[in-house]
Amino acid sequence: MTISEFKKYLKTELSELYTDSESSFLSSIFIEKIVGFDSFHQRRFSDQELLIEDEKKLLNIIFELKTNKPYQHILGETEFYGMTFFVNKNVLIPRPETEELLEFAIKKIHNSALIIDRLKILDIGTGSGIIPLVLKKHFPQAEITSIDFSEKALETAKKNAEFHQLEVNFIHADYLNFDLKKNFDIIISNPPYIGIDEEQEIEHSVKGFEPAMALFSPTPDALIFYRKIAEDSKKYLNENGLLFLEINQKLGPETLELYINDFSEALLIKDLSENDRFVFGVK
Repeated sequence: MTISEFKKYLKTELSELYTDSESSFLSSIFIEKIVGFDSFHQRRFSDQELLIEDEKKLLNIIFELKTNKPYQHILGETEFYGMTFFVNKNVLIPRPETEELLEFAIKKIHNSALIIDRLKILDIGTGSGIIPLVLKKHFPQAEITSIDFSEKALETAKKNAEFHQLEVNFIHADYLNFDLKKNFDIIISNPPYIGIDEEQEIEHSVKGFEPAMALFSPTPDALIFYRKIAEDSKKYLNENGLLFLEINQKLGPETLELYINDFSEALLIKDLSENDRFVFGVK
């Protein structure tokens, strides 16, 4: 099988799951991963026969894609905010909305009254570590603490930290039953916020392959994490401290209401798709 034949075969086999452009993207990234040819060399050597071993690997990838397994899990990595992160079944695949959250946070931090080289940052629900590691890259002097309940997720986060040679203090704890020991200048979180009643609306490719613990609220109260963050913000967020939250788009006003009384500024912010997606606060 040649490179061009494989691309045509993948497109045919996955036609019910992916558009032609999506199939072209998938074939390109997997050929680069297995064969080592970038898009230019794939075009130049499109009639080159694949090695038998490489062909077997690529055909197996098609089989995995047919099960709705996310391509990032098959690759074992994904690109996020210009950085490569390892991902697997134990962590959420980073979403574009979280990139928006970080872009907004970095800009606000730079324009704040906080002393940049003395920042103390708390990240709640770290998953693969994307939020603290992006922040550590942009604020290398910051002291960053990240909490997650999943030991497997923390293993992935630590692997990503080691890969990028960035230092973050990872804590294994159930945040909902965890008492903070010190104050912070910034609290940032993308906690589980999908209500149990919304489970039927979630695609199988998400429910079937990404950790439920990171997706769904552990109780019927979809705002349980936000209530705890609000209480902790009263006690442990410093004056002029900043709050950045990614939220359930269906519960924007309800989430914002938790923070209005204890912040000098509390805003509900839309994402690029015009959905209520973030809460921003200044203590």
